[in-house]
Amino acid sequence: LLSSLCKQTYVHFEVIVVEDGSEIPAKEIVGRYQGRLDLYYYVISNSGPGMARNHGARQALGEYLLILDSDVVLPSTWLEHIHDSLNHYPVDAFGGPDKAHASFSPIQKAINYAMTSFLTTGGIRGGKKKLDKFYPRSFNMGIRRDVYECLGGFSGMRYGEDIDFSIRIMEAGYRTRLFPSAWVYHKRRTDLTQFFRQVRHSGEARIALNRKHPGSLKLVHCLPALFTFSVCLLVIGSFFCRLFLVPLIIYALLLFVDAMFRNKCDLRVGLLSVIASFTQLFGYG
Repeated sequence: LLSSLCKQTYVHFEVIVVEDGSEIPAKEIVGRYQGRLDLYYYVISNSGPGMARNHGARQALGEYLLILDSDVVLPSTWLEHIHDSLNHYPVDAFGGPDKAHASFSPIQKAINYAMTSFLTTGGIRGGKKKLDKFYPRSFNMGIRRDVYECLGGFSGMRYGEDIDFSIRIMEAGYRTRLFPSAWVYHKRRTDLTQFFRQVRHSGEARIALNRKHPGSLKLVHCLPALFTFSVCLLVIGSFFCRLFLVPLIIYALLLFVDAMFRNKCDLRVGLLSVIASFTQLFGYG
C-alpha cells in the first residue's frame, strides 16, 4: 500500500498509519517510507478497526479523509481519479470498487470473484449491476472531514462498522456516490478457512446492523441464507432423485464459466471460484 502511494500522480496528500494491536508491527515497514511520503505513524491498544480509524482521523489535516485497508494496492491514478470525480460530483462521502491484480494468487483471484460477482453478492460492493444501493466500505472510502466529525466517526462495532457508518451518513441526509474509476486492488485472505471466518463475521454483523438500523436488512442480504437452506434441501432430495442436483450443477457451471472468462480463461481460477463462491454463501448464510 505505501509503495503504491509513492507512485500517485496526484501528490497533495498526507498519510496516517494507525497500528491497532497487529501481531507483526509495521514500524520497520513504515520507516522505509518516512522520507518519501508525508507520513505519520501511531500505535494504539487493540481497540478495533473503527476506533483506530477515529484516532487517525483526529490527527488528519485535510478537507477529505480517505480510508483504506492495509491489504489494498492502489493504481497510480487512484488519487487523481478521486480529485477529478469530486470536481464533477462534490459529494459528502464516496467509495470505489475493488479488483484482483494479475499478480494475485489463484485463490486470491477466486476469493475476489466470490466477493464481487453479481452472481454471488448481487453487485452490492460496487458492481455495475446491483440489487441494493451502494454503501461505501472502509477498504476504499472517502468522506468530508466535517461530516466525519459531525457524525462522530465510526462506532465501536468489531464487524460491520463501515456499513453502520455508511448507513448513518445516509440517514443524516448526506450525499454519497460510487466513483467507478477510483478502484483499488484488494488482496484478500489467502486461504478458504480464513475467508469462511471473515464472511461468517460479516453475516453476523448484518443481523446486528438490522437491530441497530431497523429495515436495513434487504432481500439481497438474505439470499445466502436462502441458498444454504436450498442446498440442504436439494442434497437431501438427491438421495431420492438425482435430478435434485441439477440446479446446483447449473449454478456451479455458471460460476465456473463466468469466473474463467473474467480471469483470462484460467481454468484453475474458474474451479477455485466455484469453491470460494460456495464458501462465501455458506459462511454468510
